[in-house]
Amino acid sequence: MRVFQGARGGLIKAWIDGVAVEDQARTQLDNIAAMPFIHKHVAIMPDVHWGMGATIGSVIPTKGAIIPAAVGVDLGCGMMAVRTTLKASDLPDNLSGLRSAIEARIPHGRTDNGGVNDRGAWGEAPASANAEFSKLSDELKMIVEKHPKMSQAAHRAQNHLGTLGTGNHFVEVCIDENEAVWIMLHSGSRGIGNRIGSYFIERAKHEMKRWFINLPDEDLAYLAEGSELFGDYMGAVSWAQRFARTNRELMMTAALEALSVSVPKRFTCDCEAVNCHHNYVAHERHFGSDVLVTRKGAVRITPETLGIIPGSMGARSFIVRGIAGEAMAQSLCSCSHGAGRAMSRAEAKRRFTLEDHARATAGVECRKDADVIDETPAAYKDIDAVMQAQADHVEIVHTLKQVVCVKG
Repeated sequence: MRVFQGARGGLIKAWIDGVAVEDQARTQLDNIAAMPFIHKHVAIMPDVHWGMGATIGSVIPTKGAIIPAAVGVDLGCGMMAVRTTLKASDLPDNLSGLRSAIEARIPHGRTDNGGVNDRGAWGEAPASANAEFSKLSDELKMIVEKHPKMSQAAHRAQNHLGTLGTGNHFVEVCIDENEAVWIMLHSGSRGIGNRIGSYFIERAKHEMKRWFINLPDEDLAYLAEGSELFGDYMGAVSWAQRFARTNRELMMTAALEALSVSVPKRFTCDCEAVNCHHNYVAHERHFGSDVLVTRKGAVRITPETLGIIPGSMGARSFIVRGIAGEAMAQSLCSCSHGAGRAMSRAEAKRRFTLEDHARATAGVECRKDADVIDETPAAYKDIDAVMQAQADHVEIVHTLKQVVCVKG
C-alpha cells in the first residue's frame, strides 16, 4: 500500500505496486480526494484507470454528500458466478453448440440504436422476466412520476431485464483448479440504470451552478445529504442496483439452462452463488463512522464475503475473499473489479489485429471478429500483477479459466 497526498491536499491510499497509473487518472484522483466531505481517504485499487466521471478502481467514502458522476451510469454493474457439479471432462469436445445455446437464451449486443428492433432486448419478455419486473415496477413508476425525463428508458426497462448489454459485459463457462465447471457473468442495470445515472449527474451539475459552487472538474458535482434531490437519487440508485442484481440472476438461470441442454449429464449447483456489484453506493461503517461508500470499479470483500475479479477474454479470473487486518481496513474492505484497461478502446483497435486477438484467445470458444478487438486481452493490464498488488488483503479462493465467452 502506498500513502500519499494528492496535488490538492487530499489523502490517497493506493495498491498500485507493479501496475501503471496514467496521468489523467492521477489528476482525477487528486481532485476527488480533496473534496471536503471525503471521510479519511480515498482508496485506489490496482486496476485503476481513467473513467468518465471518476477514476475506475476507486473507493470513495463520503459524509454529508454524494457525487453522482463518481457512482457513474452503469449503476449496479457487477458479477455473478455459480459452481456446478460438472467436471471439464463432461463438456462436449466442440463448445460452439454451448455458446450458441447461451446466445439463444440471453439477448446480447445492441442494434437499431436501441429501438424496437434491438437484438439486445426482448421482443417479448419471457414470463420469468415479467414476474421479476412486476416486483420492481411500482417503485419505478414512483421514480418516473417525480422525474418524468426518465420515462422513455423506464418504458424499455421491462424488455431489458434478463439481457446482457454490450462492451465488456459477458457470460462465460469456466473451469477451476479442480476441473469444476462454473458459469460466470458480468452485467448491470442496462438502459434504465444509465438513464438514472446520467439524469442525476446533470441535476447535480445544475445544483452547483444554482449555488455558484465552482469545482476543478464539473464531474465532481454533488448532492448534499438532507436535500430532496439527494433522497431521490439514493432511492433511484437503490432501485437500479436491485434491478441489476435481478438481471444477473435471470441470466444465470438462462445460462444454466443452456448448459443443461448442451451437456447430457445431470448436474446441480454445489455452492452458494457469488453475486456482487462493483459500480454502486452503499451505507457502511468505517473508522468508527457511518459513511456512504462509492465503489467505482471495485468490489466489497471481507473474510466472510466473497468477491469476483475477472481477467480479460483470454486470462484467468478469481473468486476471492478478504484477509482480516490493517490493509483490508485501509482499503475500506475493497478489492479490484478486474484487470483494468491498459489503453482506450480506440487505441486497442488501432494497435491489435484479428490475428493478435485470435492468438490471445486460443482455446476459448468466443467471438474473434473486428468488433471485439477492443476487448482483446492485451488491451487490459496483467491480471497477475493486479492480484499481486493487493495480495496483502485479498485471498484467492478459486482460479477460473474460461472456455466459452459470450460478448455483447
